[in-house]
Amino acid sequence: MGATRRLGRAGLALLVVAALGLVTACAGKVGENGRFGVVYMDAQGYYAGVRAGMQQEAEALGRVPQLLQLNAQGDASKESTFVDQVSAAKVDALILSPASATASVPAIRLAHASGIPVICYNTCIADESARKYVSAYVLGDPVRFGALLGDQAADHFVAAGKTAPKIAVVNCEFVEVCVQRRLGFEQALKAKLPAAAIVANQEGATIDDAVDVAERILTAHPDVDAFYGEAGGATMGAVRAVQARGKVGQTVVFGSDMSTEAAQALAGNTVLKGVVDISGIAVGKLAANAADQVRRGELTEYTVVPAPIDLYASPEDGRAWLSAHPDGVP
Repeated sequence: MGATRRLGRAGLALLVVAALGLVTACAGKVGENGRFGVVYMDAQGYYAGVRAGMQQEAEALGRVPQLLQLNAQGDASKESTFVDQVSAAKVDALILSPASATASVPAIRLAHASGIPVICYNTCIADESARKYVSAYVLGDPVRFGALLGDQAADHFVAAGKTAPKIAVVNCEFVEVCVQRRLGFEQALKAKLPAAAIVANQEGATIDDAVDVAERILTAHPDVDAFYGEAGGATMGAVRAVQARGKVGQTVVFGSDMSTEAAQALAGNTVLKGVVDISGIAVGKLAANAADQVRRGELTEYTVVPAPIDLYASPEDGRAWLSAHPDGVP
C-alpha cells in the first residue's frame, strides 16, 4: 500500500463524500438504490465528464446510487487502498480506470473475490486478468482512435506537398491503450505517406511534463514537422511548446482528447490541426449502464462495451465543440 494512510470504513466514506460529492436519489434513504465505488485518474477534463455522464445515466435509469469516489491521480497505491475499503463495504459495483495494467491487478482481484462486479473504462488491466476479474470494459477502440488522427495528419501533409514529414510523439505509454493509439496513428499515416518518420517518442502525459518534453524534442529536432499527442496533456503541452519556441507556422500538432483549451486552439487553426476524442460524458453513461446491467444480472460474462470516437478536423469543429460544451465538460 506504500505510504498511503489506511482509513477505516467510516473515514473513507467521509473522505470521498466530502471531497468529491455524494449522489443520491432526490428522495429516500442514502444508499437505498445501491452504492458504486468509482475511481478517476483526475478530477477535471475527461474524468469530470465521466462523472457527469454517470450521474446523468443513473438519473435516467431512475435508480441513482450513492457514489463513493476517489481521484487516484494515477497512483496505484491510492487506488489499492480505496478498492480495499469499498470491497469491505460491499458496494454493488466498482467502476474504475485502472492506474496500471499490472499493478492494479491485485486490487481488482480482491474486489472480484469479494463478489463485487468490476467495470473498467478508458484503461483496464491486462487482457488475461481482465477476462478473469472484470465484468465489462467501456472502450473506444484505441487503434481506430489513433488511425483517425493518422489519416488527418497524412491528409494535412499531402495538401501541403510534404511527402516525408518528421513526426515526434509525446506519449502516455505507461498504459497499453496509448501504445495502441500510436500503432494506429503510424499505420494510417504511413499507408498514405510511406516516407513519414517518427523521429522521437517520449513520455509526457501531464501538460507541464509535456511542455518540457516537447521543448527538448524541438531542441534535438528543430526541423520536426508535427507532434502527435497521445493524450490531452500531451497534446496541449506540445501546442504550448510550439508557441513558446516560436515554431508556429513550422510545426503543427495532432492530438487527443477535447477540452476547452484544445477546442480554442483548433478554432485558432495556427498549431493544432486535428483532435480525436472519446467523450467522457458518453463513457460515464455507458459505464453506469453497464454497472446497472451487471447488478441486474443482464451481463454475466466479460463484455467490451464500445465507446464512440469523434474526429474534430477543422476550426469550425472547434467552434462547434465550444458551443456545445459551454461548461467545458467534455
